[in-house]
Amino acid sequence: MLPSVLRCARPITASLALTRPLANFRAHMDPDSSRPVESAIRTKLANTLQPDHLEVHNESHMHAVPPGSESHFRVLVVSSKFEGLPLIQRHRLVNEALKEELSSCVHALAIQAKTPEQWRSNPTLAKSPACMGGSKGDRTVEDKLKPSH
Repeated sequence: MLPSVLRCARPITASLALTRPLANFRAHMDPDSSRPVESAIRTKLANTLQPDHLEVHNESHMHAVPPGSESHFRVLVVSSKFEGLPLIQRHRLVNEALKEELSSCVHALAIQAKTPEQWRSNPTLAKSPACMGGSKGDRTVEDKLKPSH
């Protein structure tokens, strides 16, 4: 596996959601070299929380970052490991699984952590609001974020 700095530096080309039950998505767990951060998030959450349902959405394109960035994500994790846990503890489990990415290249992570029963009663993923960041309208942001030589 590449060091996190190298994995985080590689861009993605599209957002992809995995919406199949665990039994069906093992075949889709192969690392994708074009989306290394998304792949790492998907793999770590699958291995750690053994979800019944997992969605990983790259929302970087909604923010003031260069095209192809992997810095803003929304995840939906449905796992029996969340049974009996308050929401804060569920989020801590997700954060712990992704501590390497959160300490290096992931700037924002929105988490929905549901039990299988909660998912059965409301199988929806919340939508993210539009970015209100001060630099969203700044067309020079891409130049500002390029590494200097």
